[in-house]
Amino acid sequence: MSDVKAYAARSETSGLSPFSFQPRTPRPDDVTIAIDYCGVCHTDIHFAENDWGRTLYPVVPGHEIIGRVIAVGDDVQRFRVGDQVGVGCMVDACRQCSSCEQGLEQYCREGMTPTYNGTDRHDGQRTYGGYSERIVVSDRFVVRVPDSLDPAAAAPLLCAGITTYSPLKHFGIRQGHKVGVLGMGGLGHMGVKFAKALGAEVTIFTRSEGKVAEARKQGADHVIVSTDPEQMAAAALNFDFLLDTIPVHHDLNPYLETLKVDGTHILVGMIEPIEPTVHSRNLISKRRILTGSLIGGMPETQEVLDFCAEHDINCDIEMLDIHNINDAYERMKRGDVKYRFVIDMTSLQQA
Repeated sequence: MSDVKAYAARSETSGLSPFSFQPRTPRPDDVTIAIDYCGVCHTDIHFAENDWGRTLYPVVPGHEIIGRVIAVGDDVQRFRVGDQVGVGCMVDACRQCSSCEQGLEQYCREGMTPTYNGTDRHDGQRTYGGYSERIVVSDRFVVRVPDSLDPAAAAPLLCAGITTYSPLKHFGIRQGHKVGVLGMGGLGHMGVKFAKALGAEVTIFTRSEGKVAEARKQGADHVIVSTDPEQMAAAALNFDFLLDTIPVHHDLNPYLETLKVDGTHILVGMIEPIEPTVHSRNLISKRRILTGSLIGGMPETQEVLDFCAEHDINCDIEMLDIHNINDAYERMKRGDVKYRFVIDMTSLQQA
């Protein structure tokens, strides 16, 4: 196959710039996808800048991929050339462990193969992500995009969407539950939409008084300004669940105190280590649960797309030309996007 045009980071300080790579040879169960849109996740920044100390350079980010099938292997039955499809945060797993057998490939005992910054478990090649012209993926890790969804706005559903949908479904959020959503970025605003669609009464916690009107616009029933001690005190023992989407270090203790007895605080933001220290009394005294959730398996990733089509849910996006990606990263660090950048990959040809 011919070289694939892409954008990559070569070092933790290089930013992203044009790059090309040779894609792996398609296997019988593979789908080759021409990429139309790719969402920009905060995780992309972490890997581009080696924030977690495990980046393999050069790295081509992007794991919120929407495109069209341009070729299928002989063993592929689910997809045909021309289908609109998506690829999320993983492109393979062992497929044999108990997690994989349950459709929970993200918890694969051997570790899932990430869409980028990973190693193909069959041929040892590097995996490159969606800031590129096309991608080759096993059909098991490809999902169908319903025709009623805006394909550009559907791209973030493959990470921001499934990351917030999966824990809400797992913990059985339903009518009568009071759910607090911490943070109002790409993940937070999706959490509000899903919790509302599942019937919950939803409150957004935000640090800024200036975001109250926007929070209500997103569908929140209530808004709590977390920097206001009186508002936080009034929220004590009020919530059944907290969906914590904040991607940076923050003190969990004031939020834990807003949970009822047996309340559950769900972390979906990767904050390592957790600082400041969580006070054990905030868990023990009310039998509260502090837990976490990682994206979702392939059946649930298809489910979230179908759920969004049924309930007319899309991510709020700002379209982006790829040659502006470094500026977009800086804006994301400042929180200056509502709520997710999506790259129009036709701009890759122009770049």
